[in-house]
Amino acid sequence: MRTRAVVVAAALVAAGAAPVAAQQAPVIMAPLECVTLEDFAKGKVGEFPADWKPRKDAGEDVYRVLEEKGLRFLRAAAKGLGIQAAKQVEWDLGTYPWLSWSWRPREFPRGGDERDSGTNDSVLAVYLLVPYSRITGPKAVKYIWSEKVPVGTHLNSNYGLTQVLVLKSGLQGRDEWSEQKVNVLEDHRKYFGESDTPRPAGIAVLTDSDDTKSSAQGDYANFRACRR
Repeated sequence: MRTRAVVVAAALVAAGAAPVAAQQAPVIMAPLECVTLEDFAKGKVGEFPADWKPRKDAGEDVYRVLEEKGLRFLRAAAKGLGIQAAKQVEWDLGTYPWLSWSWRPREFPRGGDERDSGTNDSVLAVYLLVPYSRITGPKAVKYIWSEKVPVGTHLNSNYGLTQVLVLKSGLQGRDEWSEQKVNVLEDHRKYFGESDTPRPAGIAVLTDSDDTKSSAQGDYANFRACRR
């Protein structure tokens, strides 16, 4: 996010008189504490959000914008499906290394355990996406709410291109909103062994239940990139 400078200058000229100029020093605007990546304010209630793309067409039936007590959010309801939805959005990860959002688990996939490929379903998952390959897809750090896997557990999938971190675990907090904030730049460097600052390609969410052949529901809101 480039720092924007606003220069305010005024010149007053009286008719038939010598010009009189009044000038202020340049005002440098500091970066905002957080910038909004997605608040679903532009989405139509009851529909798939226009700025997002499902990994498969069937995902349009999984995700829809809802509103509750003035809050717009994304509802995910998966029945035997595991389809990611993503939004292309770029920002300066060096200036805004923290990713913040709110989420709410509603229905956990029955028997879900992300440590086993046969039960690898999560009620909630949020991704930071970084460009990598047109063939294999982006690199991603994936943050999940697991029913069984302990907080802090590090997993990986997609041949190591997706690094998974358990942020929340257990049924406590079901049907309640909670806010999460993670240093995605630090995590990306840590899990991929890189020292550079990548340019994000976007964010994504996944509520899935295909491996457990069950159903899952969760909500997402207020995605922001923050300085700290």
